[in-house]
Amino acid sequence: MAPSKKGALGGNTATVCFGLAQPVAAELGFILWDVRFVREGPSWYLRIYIDKKDGDISIDDCVAMSRRMDKLLDEKDPIPQAYCLEVCSPGIDRELTRPEHFERYKGWPVVVKLFGAVNGVREFAGILSSCDDKEIIIIDENEKELHFTRKETSSVHLIEDWDEDEYGGESENE
Repeated sequence: MAPSKKGALGGNTATVCFGLAQPVAAELGFILWDVRFVREGPSWYLRIYIDKKDGDISIDDCVAMSRRMDKLLDEKDPIPQAYCLEVCSPGIDRELTRPEHFERYKGWPVVVKLFGAVNGVREFAGILSSCDDKEIIIIDENEKELHFTRKETSSVHLIEDWDEDEYGGESENE
């Protein structure tokens, strides 16, 4: 990953492309979830994640966004090297990264992954209680509040199926 990689329009590439994609997503009726510019092996990928308030993202939605962004990216040329454009849904187990993500999913089951272990554990599951720019708070299966600083947190993902055996909660399938 290259978060400090500078785009031709100034700022890091993901930030510049987020700014370009935001109005396109809104015009098409989508929520721009995230934009990432990552290197995998020898190749670079610009990944644009789109969502909808009500409903699922279809392949046709991804194609529509991709076609619009392809033209815009060719015109603005914010990325100096070769790359592959991918437009996709953030998925069921989506990563929460922005303040609006955390706000939208308060009260939902999440797994918090840490850079370093706490008492030998690096992953904690619970219900997202709150989050700000310094701290994430979840409520675990024992109704205990767990506090994590943003600096120690590597990622926060929604849990697709809150399974009692794995996470201590109940599944909606039971």
